[in-house]
Amino acid sequence: MQYSVPAVIGTIVVSLYNVIDRIFIGQQVGPEAIAGLAITFPVMNLCTAFGVLVGGGAAARVSILLGQNRRDEAERVLGNSLILTLLIGTLYVATFAIFLDDILIAFGASPTTLPPAHDFMSTILPGLLLMNLTFTFNNIQRSSGYPRRAMTAMILSALVNLVLAALFIFVFKMGIKGAALATVLAMFSAMIFVLWHFFKKDVTIHFKRGIYRIRWSVIAPIFAIGAAPCLVNVAGCTVNVLINNSLAKYGGDSAVGAAGIFTTYSQLVAMIILGICQGMQPIVGYNFGAGKYSRMLRTYRIAVGITTILATLCMLGAIGIPRQIASLFTNHTELIDMTENCLTKALLIFPLAGFQIVSTTFFQSTGQAAKSIVLGLSRQVIFLIPAILVLPRLMGLEGVWYSFPLADLCAAVITAAFIWRSFHHMRLLERNRGLVR
Repeated sequence: MQYSVPAVIGTIVVSLYNVIDRIFIGQQVGPEAIAGLAITFPVMNLCTAFGVLVGGGAAARVSILLGQNRRDEAERVLGNSLILTLLIGTLYVATFAIFLDDILIAFGASPTTLPPAHDFMSTILPGLLLMNLTFTFNNIQRSSGYPRRAMTAMILSALVNLVLAALFIFVFKMGIKGAALATVLAMFSAMIFVLWHFFKKDVTIHFKRGIYRIRWSVIAPIFAIGAAPCLVNVAGCTVNVLINNSLAKYGGDSAVGAAGIFTTYSQLVAMIILGICQGMQPIVGYNFGAGKYSRMLRTYRIAVGITTILATLCMLGAIGIPRQIASLFTNHTELIDMTENCLTKALLIFPLAGFQIVSTTFFQSTGQAAKSIVLGLSRQVIFLIPAILVLPRLMGLEGVWYSFPLADLCAAVITAAFIWRSFHHMRLLERNRGLVR
């Protein structure tokens, strides 16, 4: 509770300002802007992938190293993470800036949705490096024992974004560019807050001389562990491209807009699940490093129980009040109808998502990179991509919506097999050590 509650509060606030941001855009700018924003999701996923490659791996390594009482090595992870984030972020921001329109068109932008998508991405691009810095060091802050400060950073960012988005969109009439500018300034404020923490001498690990030199022995485990969430986000980018192109083909811009609303709604709950995973990660990693497997497994079970309840509530909302959810984002009748149809079908098996996400984080937190990668990619690549390619040809637009529950179900079965085997192995290890009676 001490770790998860601050993380959940932070992710809830961030999710809510994303939702409100898109409500502002949908109500003030129009359905074309909502569809254009949906086109940017793959680009944002790709940027997030580069961020979690360093941030996700670094946070897990810090937890494990502190559990093993290897503080100096944890600080080398901190310093190397700063250099890696700056190098990778500068490279991909420059690449996106040069080929932005070509990328958006390849990701499914139409003549109608390209202008708002371009306006949003061209404004937010510089802020993506700030976002990666914030993400990386916010996670390290939490994993090194400061969950409340990590929460404060996210709340600060959310409040700045919310106030500025309302000001730029409604008062200055800046449209979708105003929403993007508000996000950039919010990320800047959070980045300053988070980095300042690591300049203090009295914290568990902090910036100091001698930790910034890139060492393969330091960055290899970071990349190995961070590869799982990174590949999940890259896969998410690929899936979003396929979805956008399938939706444009079988349902037009309204279907793309409906998918944008569906993604926003489901990600609100997914971000809360992520917050619980963020709270679970340092506890699981620390106890794994210390060899206390019983505590680690109990933490996992609690996280699965809570996230399954949340995912079930999300599904019930989608089935019970889909029109009301859609109406929050737009007053366009065709888009509301399309979104209602999407929500009632795409989230049918969503209660299993909590179990799948928590399990992937569990393997990441314990340094089991291969298992984490397989589970992370199982839903997005192994099951969802083939479903997106096949079902729409048989069922049209309905096939796109039904691809999501099919992938959720298949991924949950694979996850259950991995978890059962891993838990059985760890119980045997503890019994052999005499730690379980």
